[in-house]
Amino acid sequence: MARNLAGSLWNRWEPHIHAPGTMLNDEYGPDAWPDYFDRLEASEPPIRALGITDYYSVDTYEEVLRNKTENGRLPNVDLIFPNVEMRYGVGTGKNIPVNFHLIVSPKDADHVAQLRRFLKALTFEAYGENFRCEPDDLMSLGRHHDRTIQDDKTALRAGTNQFKVNFDQLKSEWKKSAWIQKNALIAVAGSNKDGTAGLQEASLATVRKELERFAHIIFASQESQRNFWLGNGAVSIDELSAEWGGPKPCLHGSDAHKLEKVGQPDLDRRTWIKGGLTFEALQQACLEPGSRAFVGATPPMAGFESQTIQHLTVSNAPWMLDSEIQVNPGLVGIIGARGSGKTALADMLAAGGYASPSQLSGRSFLDRARPRLGDASATLSWGGGDTTSRRLGGDSDPTGDRPARVQYLSQHFVEELCSADGVSGELLSEIERVVFQAFPVEDRSGATSFDELLDLRTAGAREIRRQKEIRLRQMTERINADVEKSIQLSKLTRDRTEKAAALTVDHETRAAMLTGEDEDRSQRLKDLNLAEAASAQSVNEMRRTLQALTDLQAEVNDMRQTRLPEIVESLRERHKKADLASEDWDRFGLVFVGDVDSLLVAQISELVERIDAVVGKPSPDDAQTSDASPMPGVLPCIPSEAPMADRTLTSLREEIRHLTDLIGMDDARKQVLERLKDKITRLEAEVAKLDRDIEYATGAPARITAERTARQKCYGEIFEALIAEEQELVALYAPLESRLSSEDGTLGKLSFSVRRLVDQEAWAKQGEDLLDLRKVGPFRGKGALLENVSLELVPAWEAGSSEDVAAAMSIFLANHENALTSHAPVDRDDSDAYLAWEQRVADWLYGSGHIKLSYGVLYDGADVGQLSPGTRGIVLLLLYLSLDQDDLRPLIIDQPEENLDPKSIFTELVDRFRQAKLRRQIILVTHNANLIVNTDADQVIVATSGPHRPGLLPEINYLSGGLDDPAIRYEVCEILEGGETAFQERARRLRVSL
Repeated sequence: MARNLAGSLWNRWEPHIHAPGTMLNDEYGPDAWPDYFDRLEASEPPIRALGITDYYSVDTYEEVLRNKTENGRLPNVDLIFPNVEMRYGVGTGKNIPVNFHLIVSPKDADHVAQLRRFLKALTFEAYGENFRCEPDDLMSLGRHHDRTIQDDKTALRAGTNQFKVNFDQLKSEWKKSAWIQKNALIAVAGSNKDGTAGLQEASLATVRKELERFAHIIFASQESQRNFWLGNGAVSIDELSAEWGGPKPCLHGSDAHKLEKVGQPDLDRRTWIKGGLTFEALQQACLEPGSRAFVGATPPMAGFESQTIQHLTVSNAPWMLDSEIQVNPGLVGIIGARGSGKTALADMLAAGGYASPSQLSGRSFLDRARPRLGDASATLSWGGGDTTSRRLGGDSDPTGDRPARVQYLSQHFVEELCSADGVSGELLSEIERVVFQAFPVEDRSGATSFDELLDLRTAGAREIRRQKEIRLRQMTERINADVEKSIQLSKLTRDRTEKAAALTVDHETRAAMLTGEDEDRSQRLKDLNLAEAASAQSVNEMRRTLQALTDLQAEVNDMRQTRLPEIVESLRERHKKADLASEDWDRFGLVFVGDVDSLLVAQISELVERIDAVVGKPSPDDAQTSDASPMPGVLPCIPSEAPMADRTLTSLREEIRHLTDLIGMDDARKQVLERLKDKITRLEAEVAKLDRDIEYATGAPARITAERTARQKCYGEIFEALIAEEQELVALYAPLESRLSSEDGTLGKLSFSVRRLVDQEAWAKQGEDLLDLRKVGPFRGKGALLENVSLELVPAWEAGSSEDVAAAMSIFLANHENALTSHAPVDRDDSDAYLAWEQRVADWLYGSGHIKLSYGVLYDGADVGQLSPGTRGIVLLLLYLSLDQDDLRPLIIDQPEENLDPKSIFTELVDRFRQAKLRRQIILVTHNANLIVNTDADQVIVATSGPHRPGLLPEINYLSGGLDDPAIRYEVCEILEGGETAFQERARRLRVSL
């Protein structure tokens, strides 16, 4: 039979079927053989292996075999083997003997004679005689049982029905026969009718366990039974191994005794065996019952068909002796001597699957051999019908925007990720990618990458932190402004005194200039000037207020039209993942809580009216003085007795000009008086402003105290936002932490850390750059500041609450504020420079840029960056094999055992590979026997290369098949150190000969 080049694939087996003429309960009827074969040949899904069953006999098996070889029947059945059904001398609760089966390999040409010889050694004592399990003795037993029997056929049936096998004798004869141990398997029925499940009495518990322990196979179809015999049920795999001799495959057949049942097991519980159509495949299923035997309507699927490579075709490559290589959908092991072409095959598979250039660079076969590859190309045929192709020679063929269809862990790629120089950013990125894939889809909030999910979960806290930092800087600016005002108080007071004195002199000067012969008019002029100055000052104040109101109105309009919509738009952009409709976002429009427009219009209108009322309108041009007025020279439109405070500014100025003319001042004196009046007006405005500034500066200390308290609070709130972000990160990792905590081995030692990283050296260096360290003081010389920071601030920064951080900074300032100022690099007298320095110091003190959140992977409490390259390699592989649940692409790994000790490979990787191959195709280049034998590779591809050819690539050949193929097992034992030991150890534990 030709080798199955694709390795171990699922095939339908019918291991338990009787044929016409079966020794007992034959319901086929006469001339049933043609219909029997027709039904088998028409079976759907097609039966590829047949176990022809009869009681203590192989006669019907030989008849089926004769029809296949002589008459061409069963052309699609590649394996037919004898299944001898027998009965133990132990009855169930229904008084039915427990059935068992001797399943024999047909590989030996003399297997029928050898089987009959073994059966003949089994005896049954009855009627004072010892009957052997062979036709003549069985007929004799039948006649002893029923003296009325006349013909041999009836006697044979009767004897067959009465013959019972002694369990102890069976074990004894089994141990005596090397042939039977090598070529046969024991199966016991598991039903409660004629199987071990019927041995329910407590007194039979040991007997039942011994019968089951001795068996290699259990004939049972229920899922609960299968789970039990795989160690997934009532007992663990360790208990199963200790008490029952290990896990066992469950098989089921139609047990047909009539045509209607041929190939039709109850409830479509068909038997599927993964492997070639050889008896070795059944032996291999006994070694690997969980992955190579299945009872069900259809076989299990490994991953998605569209995500599995079926063929590799290499074109224009004369150095490839096999241009097409079939690829198994499960675990494929590529083995061979050094330089045999193992990595070449992995590279070609990766290239055809659009692996990224970084994974194919370095010391890859393609990179080194490219000048000699010419027009060679690799084409992959996928299970879903797709093909992908890539040129191998010449310039590297970029994948462009084509997504990688495979994940390739080349030796060079893994070495780069896990180099001894320290953990790379690529490794952390790869870990983050795998971690993200481990999150359930419903927990990803629509994110498509780890960074996106991280930003999504922490964006709110980060934005709050940013806004708090802006607010804190604004507070510092206000504090510094108040400090400056407070410092200027004495100067303001001094300036006010000087200007007030000058103003007094100017008033006296003007009074002297207005004194003349007409005392009444001179006094009147003095009073008018005073009233005019007061009125002008009032108008100036109102106009300043009007300007402020007008500016406020303009800013309100700008805020409404530009700034508030920008705030909402920024909010919308930052939170676009909220997925709100446009009409929903309309509700977020920011408006003033009151009718500020009406308020401002009313205030401006009222103020304009007041200004107009105070300024007043000019008198009529034809106004003349009247000698009849009480005060000669007073304008007739203005009563002399009217209070000056009630008069308009315009009328006061008009009367001043009129009186000046009446007094008879010359032009020069008028100009001097006018300039003096302007100076007085200016000085009065300056004194008024100084009064306001002095009042504001006097209140500065109280405001500084309040602002500093608020700043301390805001500084703590920055850390509240930081801690909120920290908690989000912890919550982000929580599901994965929970999952990892339940894992064994290395995977169980993995955890994820979220901690604050404080760059205290950088922060202290920034502070020292603001100080004059040459001055005598507590912080003289480099390092003194860092020492204090490490003791007083770092503990709170690293692990404290927001209150702890604010309190620590408050204490630090109380202890060192004077020391900091004593090291100021600028003189206090240079107020501008000093205040600018204080602003920089405050920005430094209350900055938080030196504190960042760190998240990463820990192994046994140590950061991944501190691990050896080998341990990092294990961590990376475990993440790919166990956590990368959603990535269903083929995983190609080149020699994962490099830098790993054999124990780690067996204890950490074998089970992970076995589990991972159930959901994705894995292609593994390896030198390690454990990674081939104990992972139960579904296909082994053996690479060999010819001699060196100058200027050409050596010829490469690939031999492939499954582990159930003796030729492949031989190559594994020859090439891989410990291969034979690995096979023998597994076979010894389960009493299966390979």
